[in-house]
Formats: sequence, C-alpha cells, structure tokens
Amino acid sequence: MFDSNPTRRTMLKAIGGTAAVAAVPASVQASADGWTVVETPTGSALHGVEVTTNGYYAVGEGGIVLRRAPEGWEKVLDGGPTGNGNSLFGSDTTDYGSALWFVGASGAIGEYNVNTGNLQDHSAPNDNTNNYNDVAVTGEGGAANVYVAGDSGKIYYSFENGKSQTWEYVTPGSGSAIQAIDFHDVRSGHAVDTNGRVFETTDGVTWEPIGLQDANVNFYGVDSDGTDDVWVSGGGGMVFHYDGAQWTPTDTGDAGLKDVEVAADDASGLTVGGGGKVYEYDGEKWAAVDAPTGSNLNAVLESRTDIAVGAGGTVLER
Repeated sequence: MFDSNPTRRTMLKAIGGTAAVAAVPASVQASADGWTVVETPTGSALHGVEVTTNGYYAVGEGGIVLRRAPEGWEKVLDGGPTGNGNSLFGSDTTDYGSALWFVGASGAIGEYNVNTGNLQDHSAPNDNTNNYNDVAVTGEGGAANVYVAGDSGKIYYSFENGKSQTWEYVTPGSGSAIQAIDFHDVRSGHAVDTNGRVFETTDGVTWEPIGLQDANVNFYGVDSDGTDDVWVSGGGGMVFHYDGAQWTPTDTGDAGLKDVEVAADDASGLTVGGGGKVYEYDGEKWAAVDAPTGSNLNAVLESRTDIAVGAGGTVLER
C-alpha cells in the first residue's frame, strides 16, 4: 500500500527519483513495456512496497525487510519486529517517509526508522495476536496515527504512535477480515473486507459502509484519495471507482487483483495480481501491460520508479 496524500506522495516521488538514479539492480529479464525483473536476496513472497527518505523498501514472508541499495536489493531485517519470523503482509510510511511501518502474522507490528536503522516492536496491542493484513499511517515519524487492519474484522488504532496502552479497536462490519486500509488525510480513509464491503471514516474511529452492492467478488486492495475518489481492486479482474455518489466497475480479465494505486488526480494508475498480471490506467481506461513474469504479484508502487512485488521474492521495476 502506498500513501495517498497528494502532498506527501509528490514529495516521496521526488525522493524516489533520487534513489532510482543511484540504485540500478541487476536485470534478469525485461518486457516490451519497460518492466524489468531484478534480482533479490530472497525466495520468499513479498507483500508490501514503499518509498521512503532512504529509498525503496519491500516486506514479506518470514518477517523479511528489503531495501533497494546502490548495488541492488539487500536484506536489512529478518524475522520481523519480534524476531520470531512472523510474516509481514502490509506496510506504509509516515509523512515525509522517515519511518516504515509493517504488520503481519501473530499480531506483528513494527516501526523501522529508515535513517537510523532503529526498530521498535509494537506487536500484540492489548495482547491481541490475530493476523494483521495491512496498515495505514498518517503524521510524522514518532508522532503518527496508526491504523491496523485485522483478520478478525477489527481495525486497531493508536493516535500516539503505537505506544503501549494507547490502542483501541473498532469492528466496522460483520467481523469479516479487513483486507486493506488506506488514508487520504490524518483521520480520513477507507477500508475493505472479505464480505464485499467498503467502509469510510472521517475521524479515524467511526466507520460507515459506502458499498458495494452485488459486487460478487472478494476485495483485496484499496486506494483512498478522497471522500469522492476511492479505488478498489478485487477478484475476477475487477476494479471499482467511487466518485462520492456511485461506483463504476471495470472488468480487466480473470486475475485476482491484489493491489491498486492511482494518482491523486486520477491521471495514471497501476493494479497487479495473479499470474504476473499488470494493468495500467491512463486517466480513462485500464489496459494490460506486458510484464516479464508469471509470478503472482501482491503489491504495487507508483513512483518515479514503478515497482511491483510478489511471490518467490519477485520484484518488477520500470
């Protein structure tokens, strides 16, 4: 999941552009549309990718955290925030990209300072050890609001940077797992669950359903750009857009689309999924992109260097 705040996104894209000049990982193979498979030091599935003040990061199975260094992707953490090897399923950055947050299995929650290398363990809030699927973070490093999407259908939140005893939780829907969460302002954002529901909050505490009726697919990804600009990706190749009044569906094909990222002005976007499928949005329509992999893709980052990550340690760059 990548940040949707327009100001922060513009700043991080500039940072990403600087990092991209220095880092040129070894290429394995490339496609006609400019996507390249690059080498990574892991065969474990990757589930999240972000851009920070210290370049690009990816997180995944076994609690691994990778950084895109000048020599290529390198491992900076292994074992997750607790060191127990709990897999990481979601990630996000604070404003200005100084802290990388990640969440995962058995209640894993970590905060990694990308400039100092300091790791703080915020796992098992209120002694809860459910699996966490995604995280959204707003505010500056060390003073962030943190929202964690759980398998139990709960959203755990802390308005004090995840400090002990500051966590609360809310169950937006029926208790179905919350698959993805994203915020476009300090306390305003959206979440999706496995029961085909999309929820909205404007205070970070109370959540209201805003759709979707009769979607008939599982939802996997959400990109929250405003109360009137929400994108959702799901099974059966479906992408949905909400303009504040109605939902518009697009059928891209058969692949389950695990993540979606669209620019704040809706002029461009990317969605990825099973079988190495990549689709690009040009402001009007979604179209298939030639990608040089058949591996399932789990997350995508639209930045100065576009990056998609997935099964078997797969990383695509463009």
